[in-house]
Amino acid sequence: MAKTEVILTHNVVGLGAESDQVKVAAGYARNFLFPQGLAIPLTAANKRRLEALRHRRAEREAHEFNTMSDLAKSLSKMTLVLTAKTGDDGKMFGSITPGAIADELKHQFEIAIDKKKIHLEHPLRALGEHEVELRLNPQVTTSLKIRVDSATPLPKPAESHGPETRARATSARGREPVTEKPGETAADKAEARKERPQRKPKTEKKVSTSRRIFCVRRQVCSTCLFLQ
Repeated sequence: MAKTEVILTHNVVGLGAESDQVKVAAGYARNFLFPQGLAIPLTAANKRRLEALRHRRAEREAHEFNTMSDLAKSLSKMTLVLTAKTGDDGKMFGSITPGAIADELKHQFEIAIDKKKIHLEHPLRALGEHEVELRLNPQVTTSLKIRVDSATPLPKPAESHGPETRARATSARGREPVTEKPGETAADKAEARKERPQRKPKTEKKVSTSRRIFCVRRQVCSTCLFLQ
């Protein structure tokens, strides 16, 4: 296959940047690079354009470096929150990929980053906080904090029927629940009982003897009147 040498006038992914001299297939240069204005043939006349292309490349790279540096500072202060479905045991269904992170950055913060710049050793498969490396530029890297929350609602805890519940039920019936203080000993309980005021014994009402005496004859007599 015939090769030809060209000068790139623009950045071409996988091939080079402007002002680079590269060898490509003659058909690729003739049918794609030249019509798209991405390269020019390597000739004596075109070599004079190399200085202008190199100057433009330096300006572009400096601008990109400054832009990515500012973006890296902003991303390092952010926390990206993602949600994932989980089971009752808290384990995630599936995983979070660089593509999902790039989509959420665009959705939550309107920041467009190529997913190829998001470096993950392996997809995220656990809830909690993670730190992801972002390679924004050959000279600029930063880390992004990511928190993965569960999208599945947690089950409601069962109602407790412990001592506190029974104490409240007893209080509702008008009885004062007996609560034990932490660290209270038997001697302390006995001392507390001694300090309680004693209740006065109930006294029966005495009925006058004179009212229980009545005349056997059920007639008014002087004796009965005297006793009453």
